[in-house]
Amino acid sequence: MNCPAKVVKTRIPMLLIALLVLFLGMAGLCAAETLPVAGAADAQFPPSLESYGDSHLAGLCDVIHHRIQQQPLNLWATLLFCCALVHTFFTHKFRHWAHVIELRSEPGGLPGTVPGGRPPRSPMPARLLHFFGEVEVVFGIWCVPLAALLSLRAGWRTTLDYLDHRVSYHEALFVVVVMSLASTRPIVQLAERCLKWLAGMGGGGPAAWWWAILTVGPLLGSLITEPAAMTLSALLLAKQFYARKPPAPFAYATLGLLFVNVSVGGVLTHFAAPAVLMVAGPWGWNTPFLAGHFGWVALLGIVMANTAYYLCFRKDFLRLAPAVPALAAGEAPGVKEQPVPLWITAVHAGFIAWSVWNAHHPSLLIGGFLFFLAFHAVTVDCQGALQLRSPILVGFFLAGLVIHGGLQQWWLEPIMRRLTEVPLMFGAIGLTAFNDNAAITYLAALVPGLSDGMKYAVVAGAVTGGGLTVIANAPNPAGQSLLNRFFPDGISPMGLLFGALPATVILALCFLFLR
Repeated sequence: MNCPAKVVKTRIPMLLIALLVLFLGMAGLCAAETLPVAGAADAQFPPSLESYGDSHLAGLCDVIHHRIQQQPLNLWATLLFCCALVHTFFTHKFRHWAHVIELRSEPGGLPGTVPGGRPPRSPMPARLLHFFGEVEVVFGIWCVPLAALLSLRAGWRTTLDYLDHRVSYHEALFVVVVMSLASTRPIVQLAERCLKWLAGMGGGGPAAWWWAILTVGPLLGSLITEPAAMTLSALLLAKQFYARKPPAPFAYATLGLLFVNVSVGGVLTHFAAPAVLMVAGPWGWNTPFLAGHFGWVALLGIVMANTAYYLCFRKDFLRLAPAVPALAAGEAPGVKEQPVPLWITAVHAGFIAWSVWNAHHPSLLIGGFLFFLAFHAVTVDCQGALQLRSPILVGFFLAGLVIHGGLQQWWLEPIMRRLTEVPLMFGAIGLTAFNDNAAITYLAALVPGLSDGMKYAVVAGAVTGGGLTVIANAPNPAGQSLLNRFFPDGISPMGLLFGALPATVILALCFLFLR
């Protein structure tokens, strides 16, 4: 019996998923044939940079080739990382296929209801495609073949040692906690009241709100950390800007500007930006040093970038739709937000301060968060539901990213060592687009003999390039998760790249000529 045409078409995306799984299996089999099997005493992986013994090699290609010969597993780990990067550029396709399957599963091709008035449940193929279409889960998905490859070829003990002791999940845990705290109604209302006063000085219109959020919000990253600043800025932009349905070019430009501004907005202090935190201790940089060498340049660059974008899109502000109330913290549209008692807001602020202070002490960080969950459950009538889905997904994204990123030192380090100041700065900008900027500065801290100018160049380049992609800066997934619903087909990586590129150029010129 012949199958209906729509059933055949529905199976096409499933065939693509099957091919993806087949590719992962083939990669593992190929690796099994080409890589040496670990012995009884599992070797360390990744090897230390000194263990390669290639300091006598002058050419970059010679070093890369030598390190692949020394440890072929390096190449396979990087290939899987590249596959994850490519996957991020096709997540919108998976979501589109899922939506097509959902429409075809309904009579007449339109969404309906099931008895009882409930919406129909999506078919399993659509749910699977939605899973593959979530940007936040991409690197976690590709950790599965990576862990299998490491276990088979380097040994289970080596794999455990890498995952348990050589990868730091502090940033991922901290982002989950601080994003959950910063997205609560008391904190959002407090930030909104402060920015409302600033926006009121400019007339209180959409342009005034846009300017206040994109200027002050990122700078808060130097105090309450970049993840919290990103969360608050994205929530307020959702309510005051994206709810007004801006045209797609304006929407992507604002998203790119937000990501760039947040990336550079945390350089006024030594503890708030992940990229700065990686080098502050080893290089002896404190808050006065950062404010004097980076902070004022970042502030001027943010103002210049905002001005340039405003002048480019000033006519679009006049065509924005009326604001839709209650879109920031999970309330239903049209429902007026109830004011939160001052003492509850103060307690929430105290929990954020505790989390920031203990960001690198997981036991105290998670312990404080558990106390917060209990407090929130007791006072839920005064502050609304707690949003945990986005923070958990973002934490999962960062955990997968650091697992993959920790295996890319073998090719990043020789590239950085061979660059002078200006090429190093622009090289750091480019490398940041393909790896978290904290990983770039972390590797720089491991390179001995860097001059003060080269240290400045690598940090300036890393923070400047932090808005080009979702993976370029740790807080970006939080912004992507909170604002993704305002983009019909999800946030396009190319749309984000072109939206952030002008601001990236402006900040790069500021750090280059105003140092």
